[in-house]
Amino acid sequence: MAYLQIKNFCKSFDGLKVLKGIDLDIEKGEVVSIIGSSGSGKTTLLRCINFLETTDDGEMYIEDDCLIDRTTIFDSDDVLRNKRLNFGMVFQSFNLFPQYNVFDNITLAPTLLLKSKVHPKKQKDLYHAEKERIDKEAYALLETIGLTDKKNAYPCELSGGQCQRVAIARALALKPKILCFDEPTSALDPELTGEVLKVIKSLKGQDRTMIIVTHEMGFAKKVSDKIVFMANGKIEEMGTPSEIFDNPKSDLLKAFLSNIDKKDGE
Repeated sequence: MAYLQIKNFCKSFDGLKVLKGIDLDIEKGEVVSIIGSSGSGKTTLLRCINFLETTDDGEMYIEDDCLIDRTTIFDSDDVLRNKRLNFGMVFQSFNLFPQYNVFDNITLAPTLLLKSKVHPKKQKDLYHAEKERIDKEAYALLETIGLTDKKNAYPCELSGGQCQRVAIARALALKPKILCFDEPTSALDPELTGEVLKVIKSLKGQDRTMIIVTHEMGFAKKVSDKIVFMANGKIEEMGTPSEIFDNPKSDLLKAFLSNIDKKDGE
């Protein structure tokens, strides 16, 4: 059984069918890029996977654990939060907290999660030990994204590329099983794109499972184990980078590839 299984995901907005029965299997450590024209449903699919949207129908399993099926009821914030913890989401617009510095942006979520499980005053020793571990891991993440010198800087003092790298570290801080990216370079100037793509490529070498919605075709070709091409709310074609880019079969994929500016992703 695949590490992540998605079966018959369907989603409509105001009667418009955006996802029309999506089936997708992803193996552990696999990097999957989702490509397609605007309006094809790729971002909606990613948001449904991350529980930022609720599916109308479908099932989802991770490591044989059922996260969504026909009986699923999100009757509490705790239930929804626990399901979301399986995934880390990196948004195209960064979504950093402007009132916190880089280090606090990275440590905020795991610290809040710790406080929900360990009382800072009643379980002082355990809390401080776990908080020390969170801080140590945050320093390691700063090294991973190459921003140890920006530990105390605020988002307004960073470039767009630096902000996105902090957003990646923040997503990793909760140790998600699957890391998701929604157009991670679309809000960046071209000269800043490379630094973000370099970090994402380095994560692949750490055997992380990743889903990337991207318009960077050259990057997708280099970093992905599998490419998913979506059109009209469906998976039109799926295969290895070579199969998708060098030997497309569907007319829709051929038309899409002929109309994009292929980039090398560096």
